[in-house]
Amino acid sequence: MTDAPTLGLDPALASSARDLARRVGEPIVDLAQRHTTVSVERATLRLAGLSGADPDGTPWVNHLADAVRASTGLEHGVSLPVYDALLRGAAPDLATLAERAGAGTVDFRLPDGDDRRAAAELARTQVAAGLARVDAQRRNREQFVAEVGDAPSTPWIYLIVATGDIMEDIPQAQAAARAGADVIAVIRSTGQSLLDFVPEGATREGFAGTYATQENFRLMRAALDETSRELGRYVRLTNYASGLCMPEIAALAGLERLDMMLNDSMYGILFRDINPIRTFVDQRFSRQVHARAGIIINTGEDNYLTTADAVEAAHTVTTSQLLNEYFAKEAGLEDWQLGLGHAFEIDPDVEDSFRLELAHAMLARELFPDAPLKWMPPTRHMTGDVFRGYLLDGFFNLAGALTGQGILLVGMMTEAVVTPWLSDRDLALQNVRYVMNAAGRLREDFRPQPGGFIAERARTVLDETIALLGRFEDHPDGLLDAIADGTFGLMKRPADKGKGLDGVFEKADGFLNPATDLLEEAR
Repeated sequence: MTDAPTLGLDPALASSARDLARRVGEPIVDLAQRHTTVSVERATLRLAGLSGADPDGTPWVNHLADAVRASTGLEHGVSLPVYDALLRGAAPDLATLAERAGAGTVDFRLPDGDDRRAAAELARTQVAAGLARVDAQRRNREQFVAEVGDAPSTPWIYLIVATGDIMEDIPQAQAAARAGADVIAVIRSTGQSLLDFVPEGATREGFAGTYATQENFRLMRAALDETSRELGRYVRLTNYASGLCMPEIAALAGLERLDMMLNDSMYGILFRDINPIRTFVDQRFSRQVHARAGIIINTGEDNYLTTADAVEAAHTVTTSQLLNEYFAKEAGLEDWQLGLGHAFEIDPDVEDSFRLELAHAMLARELFPDAPLKWMPPTRHMTGDVFRGYLLDGFFNLAGALTGQGILLVGMMTEAVVTPWLSDRDLALQNVRYVMNAAGRLREDFRPQPGGFIAERARTVLDETIALLGRFEDHPDGLLDAIADGTFGLMKRPADKGKGLDGVFEKADGFLNPATDLLEEAR
C-alpha cells in the first residue's frame, strides 16, 4: 500500500504495542491450550463425518458427546471413548453409534495400551479425512476465483440479507450481488449464539435473521457460485462463527466453502455473556480451522462503540484489534485473513467529528497495513432522519475511501427505523458507488499535516492503547481481570460466570483430540 497516507507514527510505538499485546495474550493462549469444551469436541465429531439430528432436532453430535460426558467425562476428549466403542463392535459407524448412544445402549470407557493406540489411530484417520475436505474446498475457492475473476476493486462492498427464510435469502443475495455487492452476509437468527447446538437442515423461519446450518451454507454457496459465473467475479459469502457453537460453525463453514466468518475473541463474552474461558478456548480452535480453510475473519470492535463513547473509548478498539491480531496469528491466520473491525460511530454533533473519524481509521490502516480492515457504518447516532442518515453514510463512505479500508459494510439511511427495504439498499449502494467513483483514489493526494490535528489524535489513541495494555500486564490475571472490570464496551464479565461454563473441561493426562493435533501439526 505504497500510496497510503502516513501519520508519521514512531515505528517503535507500534512495535511496543504489539509486544504488550503478545505478553497480555500469551496467558490466554496457555489457558486455551489446557482446556477443551463440549463444542470443540462436537466439532471434532463433525470433522470426522458425523451429521444429522434426531426427529426432535437434537444433533447426533450432541447425543454422542453427552453420552461420553456422562460415562467418562470429557477431560480426556470425546475421541478415545467413541472410537474404542466402534472398535469393540458397539456400532458399525459413527452415525449408528450416536443413535445407540442417544438411546442409552452404549457403554463407553477410556481405553489403554493397544486399545488406546488403535482408537487414537482410527480417530485421527477419520478426522484427517474431514480436514482433507476442508483443504479441497480451499483449493476449489482458489480455482473458482482464477476462473471467473475476483472483485475488481477494493473496498469490497459488503451487504446483508436477513429474511429468516433461506429460500427468500437466496434471491435477495443474488440480487444484491447483481447490484454491486462483493460480499453477502447472512445474519443469523436472533439468539442462535446462545443455543448449545447447531440446527440441522434448510430453515424457512427465523427471527431477524436466518439460522446458520450446514444445509443453509451449502444452498447459499451454490446460489452465489451460479451468480458469480453470471457476473464474471467471485461473490464471497459470510456468516457468524460466534456463540456457544463457534468451533462447530467454523468447521461447517470450512466444509461448505464459506469465505468470511464473524469471529471475535471477546464479542461473545461482552455482548452475549458467554463465559470468558469457554470463549477463548472455542475461538482458538475456530481460528485454527479458519486458517486451514483460507477464511477471512471479521472481528467485532465496532460493537464496543455502540455501548461506549467512540472518542473516549477509541483506545479500547485499538487495544482489541492488537489482541485480535495476536490471537489470530498465534492460531495460524495470516495478515490477509484479518478483517479487523472498527466503525464510524462518533457523535456527529461533536466538533471535528469527521477529522476524529479519519484519525482513528488511519491509525488502524497504518498499524495493520496488510489486513483487509472491515469498516462499519454509523448506527448509534442514526436518529430516524433518513436525509441526515444518508449524509452520514456518505461521509462514512468517504472516510473509507480516504483511509483505504478493505471491506465496507453498506450503511442504511433507515437504520434505527425499519429493517431496510430493497429500495433502501439500492439507494445505499448508489451512495457507495458515487463516493468511490468520485473519490476512490483521493487517498493518493491526501496527506495529513505532520503534527496536525489528525496525526496528533492518532498518536494520542496509540499512547492510550499502550498505557492500557501495560495496565493489563499489572493485573494478576491480566486480560481476564480487565474483562471482569468492564474495560471493553463497559460490560463486566468475570471469568467464573457466564453461559457455557459447565461445558469447559481442563484436559487430563492422556487427553486426545486428533483435530487439534492435526491443526497444530499443519502450522
